[in-house]
Amino acid sequence: MDTLFNLANISVLPFWVIMIALPRMPWAVRLIRSPLIALPPALIYAGTVLPLVAGGGLDFSAFGSLNGVMGLLSTAPGAAAGWAHFLAFDLLVGRWAYLDAHERKIHPALVAVPLFFVFMLGPVGFLLYLVLRFVAIRRAA
Repeated sequence: MDTLFNLANISVLPFWVIMIALPRMPWAVRLIRSPLIALPPALIYAGTVLPLVAGGGLDFSAFGSLNGVMGLLSTAPGAAAGWAHFLAFDLLVGRWAYLDAHERKIHPALVAVPLFFVFMLGPVGFLLYLVLRFVAIRRAA
C-alpha cells in the first residue's frame, strides 16, 4: 500500500507544478485541458477499492456514519483509497480553477494561491478561488 500511496502522490505532482509554476506555457494549457490528468490517481483508487468491493470487504452502509467512515479509512487499503480519491478530485477542482482563470484572464500569480490551497486543503482552495473569481467578475463588469 505504501507504493500505491507514493505513486498516487507522484502522479499528481507534475500537474500541480505546471498549473502553479508554468501557467502560461501554451503546452501547459493544452495538457491541463485534458481531464485524463486525473486518470493515474483514479486508477490507483479503483485498484485499491474494487478488490474490496469484489471480495465483499466493503460495507457500503459504513458510509452512513462517522464511525463507519473512520473504520473504512483506518486500514491501509482504506487510507490509500481515500487518499487517491482526494488527490483525483482535488486535481480536477484545481484543473477547473486553472482553466476558468485562464479563460477569464485572471493573472496567474493571483491564481497560484488558491491553487496551492486546493492542492493542500482541497475545499479551502476552492473557496478561495471562488472569492477571487467573484472579485474578477465584478471588476470586469
